[in-house]
Amino acid sequence: MAVAAKQNNSDSFEQKLWKTADKLRKNIDAAEYKHIVLGLIFLKYISDAFDVLHDKLRSGEGEYAGADPEDRDEFCRKCVFRACRGAVGVSPSPGETAGYR
Repeated sequence: MAVAAKQNNSDSFEQKLWKTADKLRKNIDAAEYKHIVLGLIFLKYISDAFDVLHDKLRSGEGEYAGADPEDRDEFCRKCVFRACRGAVGVSPSPGETAGYR
């Protein structure tokens, strides 16, 4: 029974999100709304590209042997936008602050 209650809570949460998105969309002209959507699609693209390259650098196999996944030059070589450390959930080393080096 707990699973069914959790499913209902999940559905109502999703419904609330959709209703909120519809309210926001109604207040924005379609010509302006596309800028928001295209911006979100671009952020998703650079986030996915970063994740793929970061995983390859972390594995250190093939051409990535000996590569440092925290070195911004590794990302520049592959023309991939480098997100700051705090944005990817990677904890900073002790004594080091999150963000760009």
